[in-house]
Amino acid sequence: MAKMEILVPIERIEHHILLIRGHKVMLDQDLAQLYGVETRALKQAVRRNKDRFPQDFMFELTWEESEWVRVAREPSQDTSRSQTVILKRGANVKYKHFAFTEQGVAMLSSVLNSRRAVKVNIQIMRTFARLRQMLASNENLARKLAALENKYDTQFKVVFDAIRQLMSPQQPPKRRQIGFRRDESQDK
Repeated sequence: MAKMEILVPIERIEHHILLIRGHKVMLDQDLAQLYGVETRALKQAVRRNKDRFPQDFMFELTWEESEWVRVAREPSQDTSRSQTVILKRGANVKYKHFAFTEQGVAMLSSVLNSRRAVKVNIQIMRTFARLRQMLASNENLARKLAALENKYDTQFKVVFDAIRQLMSPQQPPKRRQIGFRRDESQDK
């Protein structure tokens, strides 16, 4: 098998995968940058092939979600907008973003007809698969940890109960008095 040319590091792709509305997605501007095309060209290709992108493949973010993405990506930046005529790239959200799920990203390769898009798309699909494997192993680890916690909680309960008994003041056992005790019933 021929060695695949790596155009984009996996870490860079992972950085662009976001969790929005409970889906792992990639935004149009990030995909356009990875594919080496303009965002407007990518969006135009998607709009021309709208029937290939149902809601579970691609959805448009709300204004609030788009603003959240902008702020989340530049947390150290001031969120107020300046009065400058030329805005810094990405500093102002003029259009709502398209968010592509894994299936939507796969469909993009059929819409964008370039060699780079196909190669980058393969890398993106491998990254999504790698993330799924990592999540599956983390879920398995979480299940094992929960089982251990339950197991040791019952064992430690016995220890804690014993410690509590030792810590609680105990009444000395009633002893029989030593010596002669006169029975009052005999006096009568």
